[in-house]
Amino acid sequence: MSTEEPAGREFILTLSCPDKPGIVYAVSSFLVQHSANIITSQQYGEPDGGLFFMRVHFSVPPPGRQTAELERDFTWVAESYHMTWKLNDKTARIKTLLMVSQLGHCLNDLLFRWSSGSLPIDITGVVSNHEVFRSLTETYKVPFHYLPVTAETKPAAEAKLLSLIDETKTELVVLARYMQILSPEVCKRVEGRMINIHHSFLPSFKGAKPYHQAYAKGVKLVGATAHYVTPDLDEGPIIEQGLMRVDHTYSPARLVEAGRDVETQVLARAVTWHAEHRVLLNGNRTVVLP
Repeated sequence: MSTEEPAGREFILTLSCPDKPGIVYAVSSFLVQHSANIITSQQYGEPDGGLFFMRVHFSVPPPGRQTAELERDFTWVAESYHMTWKLNDKTARIKTLLMVSQLGHCLNDLLFRWSSGSLPIDITGVVSNHEVFRSLTETYKVPFHYLPVTAETKPAAEAKLLSLIDETKTELVVLARYMQILSPEVCKRVEGRMINIHHSFLPSFKGAKPYHQAYAKGVKLVGATAHYVTPDLDEGPIIEQGLMRVDHTYSPARLVEAGRDVETQVLARAVTWHAEHRVLLNGNRTVVLP
């Protein structure tokens, strides 16, 4: 007979509020009152009395408590400190919709990581304005949605996209090299839950073939930026960045390959951190708690 005690339910509490004494004590006291055990806890207070950010991963003993019950009981703490907060069941995976155009390296990487169990999300489908990656998507037994976009069909295509997000209860949208500019209305609707990836040459090298432009200028660094989407094109809060050093021997094609490698790694980290509730918004910036 096993002597091991059954594991309790695990939760992740994230919060931000004006920084003042007593926040950590109040949160800890709440957890003690509910017989919770803190597994990990990270916090950050802005200098000069700004905002305070916290992420607590905790467990409650069997048979556990329902999320709604803990949320109800924590409300008085949150109101006392004017908190923006969220409580998540750690076992609940974020429903995620991927979007792609004709560059498939990020899509392929995310699908593989997800299928191998290293990406903590549930993929609800793949949306594309091209048919190129239908077979790749269906290989992973993931629904593929073809939504072609022209100037005339863009409003209808975006309406279908929003309907799909609602129907699948999608919580996160990842633009895995989706090359259509989304309308401000769509960006506003999914603000804080849509992640984009692009090369880090912006704003220096805009438009077509940025790596060829970079080659012509003799750049020595290739990088990528993952950020939340806002109505301001490519200017949303940055979640993660990465770079690698290159030199004069790199051809334009090799620069492109290097850029693809950096993009896949940076996007995977950004999606993982969002799914693990490590990213907290701070105006135009983010706080990423380890």
